[in-house]
Amino acid sequence: MSNDYPQAPQSWTVARYLLHRLRQLGITHLFGVPGDHLGPFLDVLEDEADVEWVGTPTEGGAGQAADAYARVHGIGAAAVTYSVGAFGLLNAVGGCDVEYVPLIAINASPTYEQWQNHRAVGLLATHMGRRPESNVDVFRQVTCDAQVISNPGLAPIQIDSALTACLSERRPVYLEILEDLWDAPCAEPLGTIERRERPLTPTGETMLRDAVDAILAFIETNRVGSRPRPILWAGEEIDRFRLGDSLISLLEQTGIPYCTTIGAKAVVAESLRQCVGVYNGDATDPAVRRIFKEWADCRIGLGSWTTSNNLSGEHTVGTDWSVAAHGGVSVGTTYFPDVQLAALVPALRDALVATYGRGGLEADYYADARAAGLDVPANTTAFRAMVTRADSPPGDLTYDGLFARVNGFLATRPDQSWTVLVDTGFAQTASINLRLPAGCYLSQNSWSSIGWTVGAAVGAVLARGEEQPTRPMVFAGDGAFQETCQEISTHTRLGLRSVVFVLDNENFYGIEQMLINPCYYKKSRPPGHADGYNVLHPWNYDRLAEVFHTDKTPVTGVTISDGSELDALFDRLADPTDPINAGPLLVRLRLGRHDFPRAFTHALADCP
Repeated sequence: MSNDYPQAPQSWTVARYLLHRLRQLGITHLFGVPGDHLGPFLDVLEDEADVEWVGTPTEGGAGQAADAYARVHGIGAAAVTYSVGAFGLLNAVGGCDVEYVPLIAINASPTYEQWQNHRAVGLLATHMGRRPESNVDVFRQVTCDAQVISNPGLAPIQIDSALTACLSERRPVYLEILEDLWDAPCAEPLGTIERRERPLTPTGETMLRDAVDAILAFIETNRVGSRPRPILWAGEEIDRFRLGDSLISLLEQTGIPYCTTIGAKAVVAESLRQCVGVYNGDATDPAVRRIFKEWADCRIGLGSWTTSNNLSGEHTVGTDWSVAAHGGVSVGTTYFPDVQLAALVPALRDALVATYGRGGLEADYYADARAAGLDVPANTTAFRAMVTRADSPPGDLTYDGLFARVNGFLATRPDQSWTVLVDTGFAQTASINLRLPAGCYLSQNSWSSIGWTVGAAVGAVLARGEEQPTRPMVFAGDGAFQETCQEISTHTRLGLRSVVFVLDNENFYGIEQMLINPCYYKKSRPPGHADGYNVLHPWNYDRLAEVFHTDKTPVTGVTISDGSELDALFDRLADPTDPINAGPLLVRLRLGRHDFPRAFTHALADCP
């Protein structure tokens, strides 16, 4: 079958059209793994200087990088080839779908002629499966829009529709484009791709007012003392919907204290005076938990997800909670559908100020809690000092001691910009009490694909760009790192000055052991046997630096076994002239197999 098409005015092709739309969305980097069906698009990409191709060792790593890029920039993209590449990307796209991350998944398909041969005589070309719909059917389950583009005349409409959905729904979309369409002519692009928000109709305005009135009544109904003591629980949608400034305005004008979910940690600067900390169910720091659960007489979630990872050890929220998420608001046992968070936050701010006055909900919550007999530090400063121990004892390392030292290092280096990426598991839970600037913490809290951080670090750095340069500080368990260690190749190739801490607890899936059989960690009884399936093959992680090292980009590997060695390492990280800061740094941080973050102590309550 001939691929000759009549020439379109100005030589617009499907490849050029899609690339133009990516540029309009501010996407400067496209992540992926090349493949035969993708080649024609990458040829055009090389001729266009505005979007840089970032090849990664794996499709999963490309998806992780695009995920983090989208979290920072607002939208990201990854491109792969049919089936073998697409199914490798699927895990990352599934995570973006769950976590409200707008990612464009581009899948290059076999040609129209090859599909016709398959339908007629069953001839399978490279990467084909027996069902032509196999790829799109799978991706329809984890995207808000999935398009197969087989007609160049319809390509502009399909591309624009998908990209608009990606922006508007803040979820991933899928574009499957036949190989011989990349060079096919199509109409020129018109206008720009814009987010299409759900309009606030008269019915919606009524619902919004009713929800705000219900929250005000809820605060009064739950009041225990002479003045109400509500507390906010800011969540992931504050970040995904870019509502940080709106949240800050609410906090400043009302004075109301707040916690965040672990997934929304540092959505606004954690130096704000109203910041209590992270509320994470039974895994919460005891002082923060007492403020959130005992001092406060009601809790108001804004964009927070009531998932098991955000409510560790808790299975439900009570009637003294109000939670606004997923396009609606629950207030106690009453639910208000179709209330958009972007409209609710300022409306609630105005109503609280009108009812209680400017700053009317401000409180010295630590002092109040101590006066009520709760065991908490004297004030916010005392609490932050408790969890920011730059002078921790030099003995054996623990998870909690590690992050106390990280806190101390970051607090003393305001001249350096770091983005902290924390993998799911012990590392994530132990990082709860870090105090960070806005937007400097990334984790995949709900989907929880281990090893996500190693690939994500690439996207986080590139999304910041040269105007906001940052260094990634990655914390991954040894099992997590073994999943995605190849992505250190991309760190090296790009010259990232990343610091990757591999938390080596004697080659062990610690978090899995805790979830399945926590009694293994009970210190008051003889150490039990680990479940065999949680034992990993031991690696010399620091020596992987030799594998990735090049003369152009050095990679350094070190092993840290105690606190004094870690202190010395942080001193070197603070010195820009030290050679370890010239390229990626792999840190094998050795921890005891029976160590675990104190936040998991509750899990041992039923152990003999």
